[in-house]
Amino acid sequence: MPRLFGTDGVRGLANRELTADLALGLAQAAAAVLTQGRHADELRAAGRRPVAVVARDPRVSGEFLTAAVSAGLASSGVDVLDAGVIPTPATAFLIDSIGADFGVMISASHNPAPDNGIKFFSFGGTKLPDEVEDRIESHLGRQKLAPTGDGVGRIRRFADAEDRYVVHLLGTLPNRLEGLKVVLDCAHGAAAGVSPETFRDAGAEVIVIGADPDGMNINDGVGSTHLEPLQRAVLEHGADLGIAHDGDADRCLAVDAEGRVVDGDRIMAILAVSMHERGMLTDDTLVVTVMSNLGLRRAMAERGIRVVETRVGDRYVLEALAEGGFALGGEQSGHVIMTEFATTGDGVLTGLHLAAEVARTGRTLAELASVMTVYPQVLVNVRDVDHHGLDDDAGIADAVREVEAELGDTGRVLLRPSGTEPMVRVMVEASEQDAADAHAARLAEVVRTRLAR
Repeated sequence: MPRLFGTDGVRGLANRELTADLALGLAQAAAAVLTQGRHADELRAAGRRPVAVVARDPRVSGEFLTAAVSAGLASSGVDVLDAGVIPTPATAFLIDSIGADFGVMISASHNPAPDNGIKFFSFGGTKLPDEVEDRIESHLGRQKLAPTGDGVGRIRRFADAEDRYVVHLLGTLPNRLEGLKVVLDCAHGAAAGVSPETFRDAGAEVIVIGADPDGMNINDGVGSTHLEPLQRAVLEHGADLGIAHDGDADRCLAVDAEGRVVDGDRIMAILAVSMHERGMLTDDTLVVTVMSNLGLRRAMAERGIRVVETRVGDRYVLEALAEGGFALGGEQSGHVIMTEFATTGDGVLTGLHLAAEVARTGRTLAELASVMTVYPQVLVNVRDVDHHGLDDDAGIADAVREVEAELGDTGRVLLRPSGTEPMVRVMVEASEQDAADAHAARLAEVVRTRLAR
């Protein structure tokens, strides 16, 4: 039976795979698991119930899923603070800020509106490790906490949730944004209220698109997965830069004044160099995943910045950041984590600090982004193969070594199996697009032949 929790919570088609019953059961199981141990003993000694922050993005199914999650928690003796529609990183911040015992975010991030998801955060606003998620999953169907009388939880509105988050964001900025014209694409998502307000309060002139959520238009042709509207708006308004969020605003991608995309790797490069120069980059180290571009690694090496590499997934970046006590990390997709200010990827925070660097230096975003050269990167998904045999196949290993020898230090090869389907992902980077295309096609054919089912 496949694991219920994926790389970022439980996701599925709302009301088909992710039902009210499942949401209720997950909340009850989470309450049982996350209120155990020493912390639970301290709560009992203090004579108070556990407290959980619950929030959602604006997709319509979030309304009934929030009701189900809140009911499951309250029926298990947990007081619920309903923060309404706010970004995922705002939820994490609020859990930590008010000392809540845990929290729940209902969102499917960059997925289309019919999908939804449930993400749990522990005390301190951090994501749950795999073993804790497994304990919650194994608790489904078992006896639930069932207090009565004054033991049941209460559900209250977290009235100033958004204001607290905005104040926090503004307090992180090293300088203000006066003189900048910024276009924000809020993906008709959770950032629609927070992001424009914060950028304006920071002093920027703001043009907003994708900020009219109706429950079904989240990520629909806008946001970080559809950058064309942002590119057009930046050019139309003569803006200095554009910032794109995804549905729950844990991502940030950017567009420069000429309409060119600045991806997560370049954003990390800009922030890493700035923090390095200002003595704020802990151990002169940046944490990235295996998918980050070779150009980022080279640019960091040239500036004396060490790169630590993890598996794909922001949770693995977070683990490496925590283990090393590092300050900055993220993914090419725009999940950028600044650990001094956040416990998870925060698209609004990232966008603010990127804009602040433009304002501080007086340089354009394009000039700042030129700190790294992006190597052509080709990704080929080889489907319907025995992906479990990838690591043990000598023929594939020989083919990879041959390509690596031909590329030398001007390129990179990465083969990795899918964790969810019979597929191998073949990634090749090279100094020339034609070379990357040819090598990727060659390796994909070897994989297809050697691992045919």
